[in-house]
Amino acid sequence: MSDASRPTPAMMLHLQTVPARNGLLWIRHGFKVFQRRPLALASLFATFVFLAFVLLLLPGVGMVALLMAVPLLSLGFMLATHLVLQEKTPTAAVFLAPLKLTQQRRNNQLLLGAIYALATVGISLLAEWVDGGAMEQLQTLLGKDAPKAEVEALLADPRLFWGAVTRLGLAGLLSIPFWHAPALIHWGGQGLMQALFSSTLGVWRNKTAFAYNALLWGGLLMGASAICSLLLGALGLGQYLPLVAMPVGLMLTTVFYTSLYFTFIDCFMFGAPKELPAAQGE
Repeated sequence: MSDASRPTPAMMLHLQTVPARNGLLWIRHGFKVFQRRPLALASLFATFVFLAFVLLLLPGVGMVALLMAVPLLSLGFMLATHLVLQEKTPTAAVFLAPLKLTQQRRNNQLLLGAIYALATVGISLLAEWVDGGAMEQLQTLLGKDAPKAEVEALLADPRLFWGAVTRLGLAGLLSIPFWHAPALIHWGGQGLMQALFSSTLGVWRNKTAFAYNALLWGGLLMGASAICSLLLGALGLGQYLPLVAMPVGLMLTTVFYTSLYFTFIDCFMFGAPKELPAAQGE
């Protein structure tokens, strides 16, 4: 039995308040952990993306199953980060490890995923009602390479803006109770509603650190995009931007999920260390 799936008693957790600067610390630790096992961690996210494509081939039920798996994705990466810090190489087994503990925790994780899926579908339906189907129409136009004037006319539709605000705003609010909930169930042994409440309280109490973290990630994404665009443009290779953007996006997304472990231990356990213990060979 792997360490990630070994049954353990619930840990004692206590809610902590951390300074805003820790939002940067989480990102820095995420990069450091990624540097230790870049191929293993990137492969984990690539595996999830591949499974997502497979699930999307299944009509109806595939999308629901994919949405249910999202909370397990974040918890799986927390377990993977924990293994890397123990000088071990994580495998795709980390995504199934939360379902191999007690029956109660497994049921809570599955129910958590189901609630997340239903809430996400509800947000999508509400946003579609707000924009009157404008977003779907825009995707159709972009897919068939419609005339620029037709696309610009649709972009000027205010319903598209308010639909986007609805999607992004409600998706952001939904992430708050689910941010730490899977880990609180897995490590803390908390019940479903208690985990959702504790996660909300943890994010709210440390909202300045999370806001700073979000701003930094936004800056990283925009900066990486600008650098790639400018560099390839200067070399006359602008047409290869999508090919370069894909691995860069994969790396940054993997680092983001890797950093989630530090947001959890900082808010609920022993706090994120200022410096990670040196790995063997460093």
